[in-house]
Amino acid sequence: MDTEYRSLDALGLLREIEGVGRDARRGGYSRHVFDDAERTLRDWFVERARGLGLGVDTDRNGNIWAWWGEPGPGAVVTGSHLDSVPGGGAHDGPLGVVSALDAVARLKRSGFVPARPLAIVVFAEEEGSRFGIACLGSRLLSGAIDPDRAGTLVDASGRTFAEVASDAGLGSFGRDDEALARIGVFVELHVEQGRGLVDLDAPVAVGSSILEHGRWRIDVRGQGNHAGTTEIADRRDPMLPAAAAVAAARAAATRRTGSRATIGRLEPIPGGTNVIASRVAAWLDVRAGSEADTRAIVADVAAEVADAAAAEGCEATVVEESYSGEVRFDPALRDRLAAALGGVPVLPTGAGHDAGVLAGSVPTAMLFVRNPSGVSHAPEEGADDAAIEAGVAALVRALEELS
Repeated sequence: MDTEYRSLDALGLLREIEGVGRDARRGGYSRHVFDDAERTLRDWFVERARGLGLGVDTDRNGNIWAWWGEPGPGAVVTGSHLDSVPGGGAHDGPLGVVSALDAVARLKRSGFVPARPLAIVVFAEEEGSRFGIACLGSRLLSGAIDPDRAGTLVDASGRTFAEVASDAGLGSFGRDDEALARIGVFVELHVEQGRGLVDLDAPVAVGSSILEHGRWRIDVRGQGNHAGTTEIADRRDPMLPAAAAVAAARAAATRRTGSRATIGRLEPIPGGTNVIASRVAAWLDVRAGSEADTRAIVADVAAEVADAAAAEGCEATVVEESYSGEVRFDPALRDRLAAALGGVPVLPTGAGHDAGVLAGSVPTAMLFVRNPSGVSHAPEEGADDAAIEAGVAALVRALEELS
């Protein structure tokens, strides 16, 4: 039996990977599914999991599983992801993975023997930063996305997910009933992506729900031309309707309490400083407390874009890329964990997670760890050492309770 677990801890593991995927231009980290940085982290996870004496395999959708005991039905599963948004924080995803490794190491040191199989999972493409669909690994696993559609998703270089997955050694991908049937319960630990725990002065919370959310692609086509020789009156500039979309998203969300609408990504083609774009793509992210509010925000933005495009002599389309309804985590599991952890706070979130995708198929729960900055999807996101320690201790208690 390997004894590496005797000295393994979450803070040390985070230090081991802190140099992987640093983004010199954006700050923070850029680690995208199956790129060099994410592959390095995958290999690192496999090595660390095997050092704990866990059996490791990768499923047909690129999700990595590390098993304590023989894989089988009713397993207690924990874990998160290793990919990031462009220029993201060090803990978004990896905190859940290193905490799971640390928790298993602590349980082994204590002599604990789980009565059910226990597994750590690393999901592929949680952020959707390479292929545009968030939680792609868990969506494929659970059948929440059609594999034919997933295969045609294209990254910034023009490569399809099918091509990249093939290069990564995956064969056919899609719903995996065998893997899904093994999950008795899934608990995901994640750095909190907001100020809830800061305001409550608490290190850990249990998740209650995830807001409705979706992504829409806005395409505006105009006429590319010379920035210096084309009179203003002669222009058909798609950047103006795109700019109208940015302002419309803020206004539409402001009119509906608790809603969020963001355009954080614009791609002008051809993208020259002295060139009027021929087309512009923009991505709209909307999150709200109800489907009615979500759809109303999108409709408002689409109407503003259509009016601005008509005024500029452009053409515009708005196409839904993904949508998830409100997720309410299993209430019995939520209450059981909150009680086992001594009555910690119960908080909702506006951030999507693999646990939210799996909630439609198996009982799921989330543990949130305090983020002192309250900032997320940016280099400033993170968790302080005391909160990380509290999060690992909470995960250990949760695994004991459920196993």
